[in-house]
Amino acid sequence: MSQIRGDARKTLDLLRLRADTPGTKNRNHLNNAGAALMPSPVIDAVIGYLNREGEIGGYEAAAEANSLLEGAYDSLATFVNCARDEIAIAENATIAWQRAFYSLSFGPGDRILTASAEFAANYIAFLQVAKRTGVSIEVIPNDASGILDPDALVKMIDDRVRLIAVTWIPTNGGLINPAAAIGRIARDNGILYLLDACQAAGQIPIDVNALGCDILTATGRKFLRAPRGTGFMYMRKSVLETIEPAMIDLYGAPWTAPGRYELRPDARRFETWEKNYSVRLGLRTAVDYALGIGLKNIEERCKHLSTVLREGLRGCVRCPYMISERHLRPSSHSRLRAGTRQPSWPT
Repeated sequence: MSQIRGDARKTLDLLRLRADTPGTKNRNHLNNAGAALMPSPVIDAVIGYLNREGEIGGYEAAAEANSLLEGAYDSLATFVNCARDEIAIAENATIAWQRAFYSLSFGPGDRILTASAEFAANYIAFLQVAKRTGVSIEVIPNDASGILDPDALVKMIDDRVRLIAVTWIPTNGGLINPAAAIGRIARDNGILYLLDACQAAGQIPIDVNALGCDILTATGRKFLRAPRGTGFMYMRKSVLETIEPAMIDLYGAPWTAPGRYELRPDARRFETWEKNYSVRLGLRTAVDYALGIGLKNIEERCKHLSTVLREGLRGCVRCPYMISERHLRPSSHSRLRAGTRQPSWPT
């Protein structure tokens, strides 16, 4: 076995972790960037809760499990190093991101700064808001290594910049944008900073204070190994107090008088009354499972496996799947034509 960096080999019981993951018994699953294999405790939490709903009813099961469900906010707060009142749980990361972004105000002449590797769904939202309000969208240049260049960002700052919105780790390519450096620039200039951490959550430690972000969103289904249909948002308390969600219901804004409502004081003002409690419990279990392993240990294991992969690919002198300039030409096709022979993997 290849040596794992630092103490990760000593602290990670790989046999136990694989035994906890039923899916590893029949496949090598390489799609964690899409949706990871859930560990047994997560599966048991979801199925156990659904069974209980079937036995006593949905409302009754939620009341019975209230302390466990409430604990999800504590677990997520520990996970990103914030207060539990700064956490909102959502149906997915896209919903969490949209609830935050569409609650912001923009006007003609305002500027949104983003990364060249920004998630397409986020950029589409920028385009829609630009169409509605006249805000401009500007891409921050990369440095020579291909990551967002903090020095270039500094040069773009002026009093018209209303938002810096960046994807921390894109879904492919291994790129990691300098999220903390971006945060320092945003803080120094009093600019709101929205960070998409979908691919970071579960791979590396997240500390929103060290990152300097005002809003962070992430999913549960990827490296965090929670069920699909789970996500969350962190919003800094000082920012939360100034933002009213674009859409509210009686959970996020109780109706206090015939002509009046009051927003909840916490981030749950971005939530709605109806929820899928079973997968929420799965999300909490997945977060606790990751915290139990240790995010630094997970990060070291990810670094080790990434290094092994890169070194292995570098050793493939004539790998038929290695990307070349020829493959990037417009005339090339991403799939083989009918009748052509499927090339074999190198041995």
